[in-house]
Amino acid sequence: TVFDNFSSGNKNYLPNHKNLKMVNGDITNENNIKKAIKNQEAVVNLAALPFIPDSYNHPADFFNVNTMGSVNMILESIRSRTVDIFVQISTSEVYGTAQKIPMDESHPTFPHSTYAVSKLAADRAAFTLHKEHSFPIVIIRPFNSFGPRFTQPYIIPEIIQQISKNDSLKLGNVKSSRDFTFVRDTARAILAATKEKRAVGEVINIGSGHDVTILDIAKMISRLSNVKLKIIYDKNRKRPFDVNKLVCGNSKAKRILKWKPAISLEDGLKQTLAWAKNNNIVLNSAFR
Repeated sequence: TVFDNFSSGNKNYLPNHKNLKMVNGDITNENNIKKAIKNQEAVVNLAALPFIPDSYNHPADFFNVNTMGSVNMILESIRSRTVDIFVQISTSEVYGTAQKIPMDESHPTFPHSTYAVSKLAADRAAFTLHKEHSFPIVIIRPFNSFGPRFTQPYIIPEIIQQISKNDSLKLGNVKSSRDFTFVRDTARAILAATKEKRAVGEVINIGSGHDVTILDIAKMISRLSNVKLKIIYDKNRKRPFDVNKLVCGNSKAKRILKWKPAISLEDGLKQTLAWAKNNNIVLNSAFR
């Protein structure tokens, strides 16, 4: 069952499958949630307002969806009597910039944006509800996922879109680095979390264990696209209080979920570029 309000998601990305059920609704609406969760055995809460720059201008919306929406989903799952596992999808942004490397689950949380704060609040609520109601919850913290079927103007889709139109690339903080993980690998970890009893009550990071700067990502995409680029610094693209470095400590995922990344950054970029070229995607933020 797919439960989405399609504010940024695309119905065309869903596969044609006889067992696929779609519920068009919102996680802030109790009746919509009841309809979606009815008779489900597992719930994976990926629903969120995810684009950090939007959170600067719409903080109340981010808390309403990311925090209270998650609480709504968990409470209805508890009441349902059929849900036997709930996977709350968090984000590496809750850690802020790296204070130690790699960043394992014991790393201090110091969120740098309203988006990250709203997600951390949801994590805390999920853990508390797990304890108070003896309800099985796993918190998964993916580092930067990328790949085909993107819908948000994150850095990799943004670079791809810019170089498809121009021979120059406007970027903000090119020295910051991120741990990029191919979306198929992230999805495998999430599915593993729905089946592994030892994961219940745990926070588990999902990431490659290696970081790369935005500048090097731009150069790699340029090379794979056979495009020679002039990179232009654009101060308007630099985020206030930006996270400088994220590097995933993934030993817990390897130990508990028996998971490790299988697709390299370069192979993942090749697949992403091929998909973008074939689909001529135009990116729009939910609030634009």
